[in-house]
Amino acid sequence: MKQLRVGMIGYKFMGKAHSNAYRSLPMFFPEALKPEMVAICGRNVSAVQEAADQLGWRESVTDWKELVNRDDIDLIDINAPSDAHKEIAIAAAKAGKHIFCEKPLALTLADAREMLQAAEDAGVTHMVGFNYRFSPAVRLAKKLVDSGRLGQIYHFRAWFLQDWIMDPQFPLVWRLQKEVAGSGSHGDLGAHLIDLAHYLVGDMQEVIGMSETFIKERPIASEMTGLSAKGSDGGPKGKVTVDDATLFMTRFENGALGSFEATRFAAGHRSTNSFEINGSLGSVKFDFERMNELEVYFTSDDEDVQGFRRVLATDPVHDYMEAWWPPGHTIGFEHTFTHEILELSSAISEGRQPVPSFYDGVKCQAVLEAVDKSIEERRWVQLSEM
Repeated sequence: MKQLRVGMIGYKFMGKAHSNAYRSLPMFFPEALKPEMVAICGRNVSAVQEAADQLGWRESVTDWKELVNRDDIDLIDINAPSDAHKEIAIAAAKAGKHIFCEKPLALTLADAREMLQAAEDAGVTHMVGFNYRFSPAVRLAKKLVDSGRLGQIYHFRAWFLQDWIMDPQFPLVWRLQKEVAGSGSHGDLGAHLIDLAHYLVGDMQEVIGMSETFIKERPIASEMTGLSAKGSDGGPKGKVTVDDATLFMTRFENGALGSFEATRFAAGHRSTNSFEINGSLGSVKFDFERMNELEVYFTSDDEDVQGFRRVLATDPVHDYMEAWWPPGHTIGFEHTFTHEILELSSAISEGRQPVPSFYDGVKCQAVLEAVDKSIEERRWVQLSEM
C-alpha cells in the first residue's frame, strides 16, 4: 500500500485539524503512506460541500453508512460529536476499515469497550485522537521519566483551563448536552489530562473527585460552528446537563500521587493545558500555550546554578523536529495532528496498533467514569471496580 484512502465523518473544528494534517504529512514526512482525501461526510449538503472545497477533499457525501462500505476507502476518520462514535466505529470495523476516532472514545465505558472489541475482532488498525502526546516537548518529558533522569516519580499535577462559556448568554451547544457529548469539561478537557498522565506516569489505582455546573440553563442555540454559536436573547432556554468544572485526585499504581483540574470557567485562560511532574531527582513543567518549551530541573545541578531551565524542544534531537524547520523555529497546535497521523500511517504500514489505540481510549473512559462514580457516591473509587 502506497496510499491511504481516507473517508472522514465530521468537518468542523477537528475536521479542519485532521484535514490539514493529511495535507501536510507527505510534504514533511515523505516516507509515510500518502493520504488520499477521498470523501468527507456531513449532514448538511451545502455545508459539507463547502468544507470539501475549502479543506481539499475530492468529494462530499451525506450518508456515513454508504461511506464506510465503499471499496475505495481504507481509513474512516471520525470527528463527529461523541454520540456518533460508537455506531460509526463498529460499522467501520465490520466493513474492514481502519479507524481513527477523536476523543473521548465513546459516551460510556461499556460503549468504548464494545468499540475496542469490534475493532480487535475485525483485525483493523484503531487509533484514538489524543494529539497532545505528539508535542516534542511532551515527548521529551516522557524520555526524562522513562530514562530515570527524574528518579522516582512522586507527583503528577495537571490542569486544563478555559473560559469560553463563562457568559451566561452563551448558547446551549452540543458540548453542553450530556446525551451528545457524554460530559462537559471532564470528558472534553480532562480526558486529555488523563491520557497524558497514563502516557507519562502510568495507570491509576483509585480516584476521588468533585464537580459543578455553574450555569444551569442557557439559550437554545440557533447555529453552531466549531466552538462558537448563536442564540437569541430572551428566547427559550435549555438545561445544561454536563459539568462546567471537575477536579479529582488519584493514586497511581506506582505510588505517585496526582491532581487534575478541568474547567471552562477560568477567566483569562483561553486554553491553558499544563502539567508538572516531580521526581526524586528532578522535575519538569509544561504549558501548551508555550508548547515548544519544557521547563526542567535536576537536583544534581550545583547549588549556585540550581533552578528550572527552559529547554526549547526545536532541535533535530527532539522527536519529529528534523522534519520541520531549523533549530529555534517553533511549531504549533496543528503540527501535533500531523505527528498523530504519522503514527497512524506508520502503524498501518508496519502491521501494528498505533499508540494511543482504542485500548488507551478505554483506559481513559474508565477513569472518567470512576471519577463520576466517586462524585455521585462521595467516596474513593478503585479503577478495579470499573
